[in-house]
Amino acid sequence: MKLDPAQRQEARQIATELARLARSADVLPGTITERHTRCGKPSCACHHDPPRLHGPYWHWTRKIANKTVSRYLNNQQAQESQRWIDNDRRLRELIAQLEAIGIQRLDANQHHT
Repeated sequence: MKLDPAQRQEARQIATELARLARSADVLPGTITERHTRCGKPSCACHHDPPRLHGPYWHWTRKIANKTVSRYLNNQQAQESQRWIDNDRRLRELIAQLEAIGIQRLDANQHHT
């Protein structure tokens, strides 16, 4: 099952981008969310109407062995981590593109046999 020229070019572009991401090692799974909370002091402004909630607090969430794990981040960590999470999503897109090429090749081979 050979690659046609278009698939070969696409695979090269994918490999180049995968290599760039791998060299940086700036990859992180999960999501970052911004949270605002209320405290336990009844007289605090967070309990007034309208409330002025505490925050923002940045929260990184991911799965480890099918369990949700979370961690608070400071503003700088949250900004950098979001870029790394975007890279993780891009890696997954690139892998899906490679898988699609493999499926096309297998389907094309089946039609010839």
